[in-house]
This record gives sequence, C-alpha cells and structure tokens, in this order.
Amino acid sequence: MISAYDLLVIAQLPHVGPGRLRQLVSHFGSTSDAVRATAREISSVPGYTRRLSVEIARALKGPSMPAYRQYAERQLSRLNKLNGTIVTYWDPSYPELLRKIYDPPPFYFQLGEYREEDNSSIAVVGTRSPSEYGIRITEQFTREFARLGITVVSGLARGVDTAAHTTALRSGGRTIAVTGSGLDVVYPPENRNLTGRIRHHGAVITEYDMGAKPDAANFPRRNRIISGISLGTVVVETDLRGGAMITASMALDQNREVFAVPGSVATRSSRGCHALIREGRAKLVESVDDVLEELSPRLRPPAGSPHQPGRAAREVSLFEKNIYDQLTDEPTHIDRIAELSKTLPEDALVSLLSLEFKGLIRQLPGKRFARA
Repeated sequence: MISAYDLLVIAQLPHVGPGRLRQLVSHFGSTSDAVRATAREISSVPGYTRRLSVEIARALKGPSMPAYRQYAERQLSRLNKLNGTIVTYWDPSYPELLRKIYDPPPFYFQLGEYREEDNSSIAVVGTRSPSEYGIRITEQFTREFARLGITVVSGLARGVDTAAHTTALRSGGRTIAVTGSGLDVVYPPENRNLTGRIRHHGAVITEYDMGAKPDAANFPRRNRIISGISLGTVVVETDLRGGAMITASMALDQNREVFAVPGSVATRSSRGCHALIREGRAKLVESVDDVLEELSPRLRPPAGSPHQPGRAAREVSLFEKNIYDQLTDEPTHIDRIAELSKTLPEDALVSLLSLEFKGLIRQLPGKRFARA
C-alpha cells in the first residue's frame, strides 16, 4: 500500500531525493515496509550504499522522526483545506506520459482531476510579455486544440501561459496548469480566479510542498513536467533565454515533439523560436494543421473506450458534416475530398483530423481517408 502520509515523511529523510524515494518505495512495494525497513534491508535497494542505508535507518527511528511526521500532518491538513489530493507515481491515475520521462516526480499535489482523455495533450508555452501577434496566435492554436478535444497544458505564468489556459476554458476545453509553487501560493496572484476555473475543467498540479514560494529555481524543474505530460510542445514567442526555451529543450530530451511559431525578425520575442527552427530542433508551424499532421496518430481516443456513432455524429460541425458526407468506405485522397466538398485542402484537413479524433473516419497512408 502506498500512503501519501508516509511519502511525505520519507521525502524529509537526509539524502533522499525524488529518484531515491522512487527506488526505495518501488523496491519494498509499500511505504509502510519502507518506513519500517532495517539498514540491512535498505542496503539491498539499488543505488543505496551501506553507509547511506545506516544513516536512513537511524533517521527513521531517530529524534527527528516526530518532526518529519508533524510536517506530513501539516502538509495534508493544508491540502485538505483546498480539497486537493496527492497523486503518487504508483497510482493508476498517474499520467502515463509523465511516468516515461527520465525523472518523474514520485508524487505531486493536485487540484481538480486528471482524466484519461488528458493523455491527448499538447503544451502551449511562451514569453511572459507577448506581443499582440503572440496573443492572437496563442488564442488561435488553443481554440482549435480545444475544439478537437485536445487538452492544453501550460505553466499558469503571465502572458502566453495565461492566454492558453483562458482560451482553452473559454472554448469549452480542458487544461492542465503546472505551477512552480505550492497549491496554496498562487503565482502570479492575479491568476487566483483562473486557478479556480481550471480545477473544475482540468487540473492544477505541482511537485512543490504546500506553502512553497515561487522561487526562480523551481521553474526549470516545473518545465520538465509541462513537456513530460504532453505529446508535444508548441512555442509561440520567446527570447533566446526564455523559460519556454528550457521547456523545449526538456521536451527534446524526453523524445517529445517541439513546434515553433515564426515571428518578426525585428522582435526579441521571436528570436528563441527562430533559433529552434534554424537549428532543426523544432518544426516550423503556421497553423494547427502542421501540429496535427505530426501528432494525429497519437491523438486518438483512449483504447477500449466505447464508441457511440450516433452521439459523435450529433457533435460534428457543419463543416465536418460536409466533409464526412463526401467519404465512403473506400479511401479517398484529400485533394479529391476538397474538390467534392468545395473547400481548400488545408481547411478540409482540419475537419478530417477532427473527424478522425472523434472516431468517425480513419486515415490511411498517402493522405487518404475513409469512414471508420
């Protein structure tokens, strides 16, 4: 059994960081067994030396233990006042994408709910001081993602992050905010109301303790969760040293897709995006189509989920119905679909990918489509 209380206790032990905590609990299979373990038993855990094992065993039975337990009780009490939860690495609800990164958090604090549908998520990040163009592009991409049922992930910071979360909610979509402070320390403070809205249509998550301040050192580690929980990351505007550049680098390290929106060569806020594109580290994207072309095979409804054609059919837009009506069980090339529906190929592609995501059609090699 995995106890959040025990995890909070173990996390206070000397020389036990996130990686060692995961190793310790995974080895014993339960937090209670880990807390009761002897030095000899702990030394059998990979990466634990005899000396470290003795030090940890002593700490678990030493004079500091009451303070560790008191800390855990205070943390849970503060979390309960917000009706929050702790999600652990061993929980079934822990995001599968996040579990696959190099250093996933052994547990995190959460407001709201992470759902299975959130496994189809894309991060949208950028500068805290975006231009009007940057805001417009953020809203355009996020609105389309929400319409397609794709969860938008960002960091709740000022600027692009705030625009991404707000637009996702306004468009009826879901959004995940990953913060660099405790859940009870909203940063920036003007996003307190936004945080409340997100918890009802997504989740706010952080690996930082209740009461943790938004220290500058927290945000790079926060960024690895933003990219780690997402299939891909879209960078809208950022300077060469912006936080979004860190998120992009981490996404690449995690073998995730990175997309960059080009901007004006005359603005500093586009230099980071241009560098990512120029160095071949990100794909240049001008519309959501470019993102979906890369990620659509992975942006499918969860395996085993019941498909209800009648319900899905009622949820399609007029544009999607026009496209769907041109399809049969025989594969049809996108150019022919565009011709039959009297639309541009790029417009037809948006509707086709939306229909595919809803399970109504299937895509075949060579940009051919057929009814599912």
